[in-house]
Amino acid sequence: MMSIRRWLLGWLIFGLAAACLIAGYGIFHSARHEAGELFDYELRTVALSMPANIATTSGAEQREHDFKGLADDRIAIDIWTPAGTLIYHSAKEPALPRVSEGFRTIEHAEYRWRVFGVQQPDRYIQVAQPYSVRDDLAARLALRTLWPLALLVPVTIALVLLIVARGLAPIGSLSGALANRSIDSLDPMIIDERVPVEIRPLVDALNDLLERLNVASKAQRTFVADAAHELRTPLTALKLQLQAAKRDALASTDARVIERLEGRVNRIIHLAQQLLSMAREDARHEKSMIPVSLRRIAEQSVSDLSLLAEAKQIDLGLDLLGPVVSQDGNDTYTVLGDEQALGILLNNLIDNAIRYTPAGGRVDVVLTRGGASGDFSLEVADTGPGIPDDELKRVFDRFYRGSSVKEQGSGLGLAIASSIAVRHRAVLSASNRAEGPGLIVKLIRLPAAPA
Repeated sequence: MMSIRRWLLGWLIFGLAAACLIAGYGIFHSARHEAGELFDYELRTVALSMPANIATTSGAEQREHDFKGLADDRIAIDIWTPAGTLIYHSAKEPALPRVSEGFRTIEHAEYRWRVFGVQQPDRYIQVAQPYSVRDDLAARLALRTLWPLALLVPVTIALVLLIVARGLAPIGSLSGALANRSIDSLDPMIIDERVPVEIRPLVDALNDLLERLNVASKAQRTFVADAAHELRTPLTALKLQLQAAKRDALASTDARVIERLEGRVNRIIHLAQQLLSMAREDARHEKSMIPVSLRRIAEQSVSDLSLLAEAKQIDLGLDLLGPVVSQDGNDTYTVLGDEQALGILLNNLIDNAIRYTPAGGRVDVVLTRGGASGDFSLEVADTGPGIPDDELKRVFDRFYRGSSVKEQGSGLGLAIASSIAVRHRAVLSASNRAEGPGLIVKLIRLPAAPA
């Protein structure tokens, strides 16, 4: 598992170590360059300041001359006559071959030497020094420069540890506050000036999630309370009718009592089915969508509810606006959705329309494909009483029943249809007919299946 603390500390310390190495390398090379310039100046000064009385007749080594510490720098001095005869060589270093004037770098006796030669009227002077002397001095200069940096590294690491710990402290306090919360607490987190700007989007997103959870929890509690209330009413009525039938001993002789009991039982069964459908729809959320035929779903729903429509002498029909089969033989009404959920949606819309349409009325189901995106729309229009305009916005609320509604129902049919529409990213709307009494429920922007 990735740790922000370890990631920050690792990269910061690695970066600091790499920077120190680069700085040390640069300081050493800078010190070496400065030492080289210093020693080149020393070689030139020694060559130009050689006394004129240093001479031998046979090139023998001279040991009696004191050059005041120059031997510590391992300087080799050679002097030649104009004829090319070596007349002087310093005693402590090996004899070097003669090179041309100026500064030169040569290899001799497994050492690299820096050589400076100068031609004077009566002699040629050559002064040389091994590079090891220069490197030793450069290392000493670099160490003198780097020791404050070496002391600074552990101090910087300690500061990095402290700063990272202080910087991540708000995350720890936020985690602690969430861990200490009650399971029933969905109140938003309080943001004060101590919360860093970088963490505020996380806290805002968390508060938004808590708010949505709170709304969902309240809706669930309201749903349970309303469901209990809706179930209590028919169950109480059923119990009272059974008690009356038992008391009056009419259960076996009065057909009206049996009819009322059967109506109450059917209402409870319908309500239980609607509650189960709503619970299933709430639990599905993001079920995978597959290509399904909206035409076949509509035909099946119309066929299933045709007997109910015939019993009320209602003309129930299905209209398809457009060709049914494309040129390549595919169903032109193929949508991307959940077949079972779309069937429940259509059944609820058609069932509601039949319930509220008087005998001899008409219920039309219309499927349309239109728009640049090729999305589908579905329309269920009836010739019932319609809904008052001030109540149209609430018809999709759970357990809502209009003030003028006389038909039995649970108030869940349109709420279930609305939930299914939202899951399919479609829009469900209700409006009264303009040309006469009745209600039109439209499902628009139902996505078409990809080719």
